[in-house]
Amino acid sequence: MTITAAATERQLLDDMDRIDRNRRAVRRWLGFVLLTLFVLVLVGGATRLTGSGLSITEWKPIHGVIPPLNDVEWQEEFELYKRIPQFSQLNSDMTVESFKSIFWWEWAHRLLARSVGLVFALPLVFLWATGRIERRLRWPLVGVLALGGLQGFIGWWMVSSGLAERVSVSQYRLATHLVIAFLIFASCVWIMRGLSPHGDDPAPTRNSKAMAAVIAGVALFQIYLGALVAGLHAGWSYNTWPLIDGAIVPGGLWVHQPWWLNLFDNPKTVQFVHRLGAYVLLALVMVHMIVSLRAAPETTHARRSVLLFGLVCLQALIGIVTLVWQVPLSWGVAHQGGALVVFGFAVAHWRGFFGEYPKEARIQVAG
Repeated sequence: MTITAAATERQLLDDMDRIDRNRRAVRRWLGFVLLTLFVLVLVGGATRLTGSGLSITEWKPIHGVIPPLNDVEWQEEFELYKRIPQFSQLNSDMTVESFKSIFWWEWAHRLLARSVGLVFALPLVFLWATGRIERRLRWPLVGVLALGGLQGFIGWWMVSSGLAERVSVSQYRLATHLVIAFLIFASCVWIMRGLSPHGDDPAPTRNSKAMAAVIAGVALFQIYLGALVAGLHAGWSYNTWPLIDGAIVPGGLWVHQPWWLNLFDNPKTVQFVHRLGAYVLLALVMVHMIVSLRAAPETTHARRSVLLFGLVCLQALIGIVTLVWQVPLSWGVAHQGGALVVFGFAVAHWRGFFGEYPKEARIQVAG
């Protein structure tokens, strides 16, 4: 080996080591972002289940960080809440002290949302400025940050729907807000997974990657349906399983005209379709697992399909318990968190078929 070749090899190894270190730093940052997003989704679920989402009736992105600090400020905040229909129609006997219990949930949710923005933006600037973020990932990460900013506006758009004529937020806006949150989470998972080491196992079948994509898509659609159920408070109705209103296929599914409105406005129809979505997702994951195990049982792809099937089964069990027990706070939050875990793992499983991002070392070869 010539001196030039040896120097080039050493530089190559140094570049690979630097890329690995940088990728570990970015993965750790994104992992912390994912943890913060997970907590945010759990608190958001608790905020919804406790009916706290309309307790703060003004959008103050900066000043809103500071909660009421004395009795006068608490009374002022309570007076604002007393102006909306939720108070007059549902909570007219509420006192300032009981108002505080719902205020703190919404305040914590908004504070966490602001914190996620900082947890994402500040390290992004630092890692970019110090050259730790690869060129191919810079604008995708900026896109995720922009999506997070849009989510703030969507959150207020959702809240505003319950301040004038309704006693709760619009189920359409709630579903939009939740789906965007899950897409932000999925984007971070996708990038983080691409920066992680991959094995060289081939896909079990030529359709495995496509099937993984379908599963992730169906999981997201199921989350959208779950948000409609939450927005219509349909989880507190028809609390039996496997029957719904005494039948496998109940009556009264198409009472609204035109018929398609039932898919969004009829609590029974929305809950029924959400149940069907769960069965479809479970069947898809089971078929994917069986095919993968038969074709290539020793591959990491097949082992991931088994874990995904287990997660979906656990989530189905949590969903059934949540329904039958009429949505206790702890189980309702667990069901929402479980949805995030299933969807995040489904996205990571799909991303695993693409392999690790190529490592682009910049080697200067002498003459």
